Amino acid sequence: MKRIVLTGGGTAGHVTPCIALLPELKKEGYEIEYIGSYDGIERKLIEEYNIPYHGISSGKLRRYFDPKNFSDPFKVMKGYFEASKLLKQLKPDIVFSKGGFVTVPVVLAAKKHKIPVIVHESDMTPGLANRLALPSAAKICVNFPETLKYLPAEKAVLTGTPIRKELFSGNKIKGLDYCGFSANKPVILIIGGSSGSRAINEIIRGMLPTLLKDYQMIHLCGKGNLDERLSDMSGYVQYEYSKNELSDLLAASDLVISRAGANAICELLALRKPNILIPLPAASSRGDQILNAESFERQGYSFVLKEEELSLSSLLHAITTVMETKQDYINSMNQSELNNSIDTIVKLFKETAK
Repeated sequence: MKRIVLTGGGTAGHVTPCIALLPELKKEGYEIEYIGSYDGIERKLIEEYNIPYHGISSGKLRRYFDPKNFSDPFKVMKGYFEASKLLKQLKPDIVFSKGGFVTVPVVLAAKKHKIPVIVHESDMTPGLANRLALPSAAKICVNFPETLKYLPAEKAVLTGTPIRKELFSGNKIKGLDYCGFSANKPVILIIGGSSGSRAINEIIRGMLPTLLKDYQMIHLCGKGNLDERLSDMSGYVQYEYSKNELSDLLAASDLVISRAGANAICELLALRKPNILIPLPAASSRGDQILNAESFERQGYSFVLKEEELSLSSLLHAITTVMETKQDYINSMNQSELNNSIDTIVKLFKETAK
């Protein structure tokens, strides 16, 4: 029996690619274990799939002053010893690390026990956790061609992100019915991330009288961001988030407006969905979404609109442009080489474990 340990946590984006790998890993006969933090978002997500879950201590490594900087290194050290003990018991053939600070002690412990590690970096440039893990990795999977120049040539592999297969099984009619929409008017889906985006939410709601003349709108506005005053507006529906219905909502959509998180935009690429990306501004992040969006723009996959330039007129121009040239975007996405990420990564597991 082959055994693999998956690790990743802190955000859903560090877990969903691992979930996407599960069916193929089971098909290939792997026994799967998961190491995450004691009570992070990853625990709930993974336990839904009946995968054995092991919690370890996790501390955040910050590049700015915070009182927790004095205590968190001890949490990381504790996590290292817990991960080392677990790996000694589990004896996996390989470890797959998706990122997040909980993965650092797991990767370092794997190196100690001479267990090969494959790291996946979603963003254009590696984040701090993955930068600490890279020296211990046998292979590093990346999403963007531009990322290859930041990594050792003998380790880096352009794979793309594993995409959950259920996203490909969406039904347009089901999506339209779920929203109470008709089939004779195009649909725009707005995705602002799990916590939503105030800037995107406000501009969309301010534009509704204009947009609803020509489009139907599905607005995933984030937890706690519903506006009850708009609940009866014809052609507009709002949800805090969508899980089981997301594939149908994507299938029903002619255009998607989204943040530029790596997993989200790779899903749009895989589904060949014309899209407008509004990346998180540099002041609110380390700038990774801006780089992700610029790469997709260069490759002809996306129209990019900076949040600082977001206005009624600029967004209306972006929507009109993409809708008029959407086939060009689809044609560019059809040229992408990142079509078999799951197969490519599982093949790497086999080769590296040998």
